[in-house]
Amino acid sequence: MAGRQGKDLALSMLRVLPRLSFNNIRDNPGSRKPPKRGRGQHGGNKHGAGNKGSGQRQNYMRVGYETGNTPFYLRFGKEPYYKGHHLRREYPPLSLQKLQTFIDTNRLDVSKPIDLVSLINTGLYNINVQWKHAGVHLTDEGAHCFKAKINIEVQWASEPVIAAIERNGGVITTAYYDVHSLHALCDTEKFFNRGEPIPRRLLPPTDCLEYYSSAASRGYLADPEKISQERLILAQKYGYELPKIEDDSDYEMLCERKDPRQLFYGLEPGWTVILKDKVILKPKAQYLKEFYAS
Repeated sequence: MAGRQGKDLALSMLRVLPRLSFNNIRDNPGSRKPPKRGRGQHGGNKHGAGNKGSGQRQNYMRVGYETGNTPFYLRFGKEPYYKGHHLRREYPPLSLQKLQTFIDTNRLDVSKPIDLVSLINTGLYNINVQWKHAGVHLTDEGAHCFKAKINIEVQWASEPVIAAIERNGGVITTAYYDVHSLHALCDTEKFFNRGEPIPRRLLPPTDCLEYYSSAASRGYLADPEKISQERLILAQKYGYELPKIEDDSDYEMLCERKDPRQLFYGLEPGWTVILKDKVILKPKAQYLKEFYAS
């Protein structure tokens, strides 16, 4: 009985109510939100382009333009100090403190010689040849806490750095790499996958030939006898007892050096490394051997 009364009530309401259409449908509560701001005068109708002028048209002024004034770089005379500045070689710094951290965290193996490839493989030091980077500049920050005995090859080092390494019984060498050699050293896997022969390292240019030929800077082109004398002189200057490398258990590792033409330890110029097949191809023609050995 109750169901019948409800049905009659619904039918009676449908007879009275208007027909359902789009003009009498009400939105759900909260579906429409009022705008946060009104139109107003110039109420946000510039779309981030600002007011009149070049900012409105979005053709921005070039760097150094001062809206009609004489630019800063033309107000002063030419400085000869900056002549050829964009061509100068840069040496990204690496402190002895950070080098000690690499050794303590097992990112570097002190039982083998350390060179530029070893430092880049740590993942915490990198150089960019496009930015005129020419190698490692080992700085003396943390020289008082450096305790490792290493055989390291860098591109630039000062006298306190050399003293800090040799005080612990280590050996340091400063060596030069040309641009083509640096491209091969920075990403060795990419270089080997190209299937190109290992290039020979070129001699340093005239502006740094004296540095890499000096025994005081431990240059790789210096006379070994003069280097031994300079080691003793530096020990007397800084007041430490120079350890005897001949009596060291790691004598072979400390005496290991690269040839002035060589890039990688154990690999000669002219060899081609095939990583996919794990094969090393060596040149057999006599003129190739003479070219890479010259």
